Amino acid sequence: MHLHNRIDRKVLKQQIQESAEERITLSFYQYAHIGNPSLFRDHLYLQWSEIGVLGRVYVATEGINAQINVPEQSFSEFQERLKTITFLKGIRLNIAVDDDSKSFYKLKIQVKKKIVADGLSDETFDVTNKGVHLQAEEFNELADDPNTVIVDMRNHYESEVGHFENAILPDVDSFREALPEVENILQDHQDKNIVMYCTGGIRCEKASAYFKHKGFPNVFQLEGGIIHYARQVQEKGIDNKFKGKNFVFDERLGDRITDEIISRCHQCGAPCDTHTNCRNEACHLLFIQCDSCAKKYNGCCSSQCQDFVQLPEEEQKQLRKTKQQKRNVFRKGRTNHLKH
Repeated sequence: MHLHNRIDRKVLKQQIQESAEERITLSFYQYAHIGNPSLFRDHLYLQWSEIGVLGRVYVATEGINAQINVPEQSFSEFQERLKTITFLKGIRLNIAVDDDSKSFYKLKIQVKKKIVADGLSDETFDVTNKGVHLQAEEFNELADDPNTVIVDMRNHYESEVGHFENAILPDVDSFREALPEVENILQDHQDKNIVMYCTGGIRCEKASAYFKHKGFPNVFQLEGGIIHYARQVQEKGIDNKFKGKNFVFDERLGDRITDEIISRCHQCGAPCDTHTNCRNEACHLLFIQCDSCAKKYNGCCSSQCQDFVQLPEEEQKQLRKTKQQKRNVFRKGRTNHLKH
């Protein structure tokens, strides 16, 4: 049996886009000691592919990080199968707030060195010695305390479209960059309440453990991240201190939390919080683009990329192999050529 997808990704994506099947998008993570990640990976693939689970899953010796969607009719079966895995019994599932059932189109489970790349090599660091978890109401109470510092542990392109009021927003591209940057920022706040948050909890949980390890005495994290917070706000009718959109790492690229638009189109400067990837696959830059600019540039980040996608497909394929055409990969929204 082949324990990976063998169908062309474009075919899979089209099938999902055309499907009327209702799916539930969710995420979960758990830090745990896994002795044989490869064996565990294969077990998950067999279990989940049988019931139509799609998504992106990372497995490592330190635990599991899953972002998936499940057919609505198979959701109960999926929960039962989770219960058969000891360290996942009772796991909190972060159900997406703004779900269109099109978040993923294939199942991809990978074995990684870590489920969250952190760049650390300190063997004395115990990721399970985490900070105090906060529910939404507790988070709000601490947020109103003048002795509290709120830190967004996400990347700059995530916080750009949505974040909590008065939060510190590190100007970083990755979590491994965030740890030293935040440590430097917090040097003058050693004795304050350090409250961290991220999308679903996995990064701020590791960060909270890291800053406890570094000697910060009062470290907290938002339980379940922005996703769980938004659901609690809806269900309990409490004050929502998050503004804008929650960036997510799937086909949707965002969960609408509030109607406020706090960011701008990277091309024309109009109010906008819609992320997109440049249509030029040799570039594929992630950036914010309004509908007007999407039409003007044909879904591309620049006139250069717009010209590129007009070339015959075979010529595009040859040019994609050149270094010049790959320069903008992974540069995210930070690039001068977006301004016209």
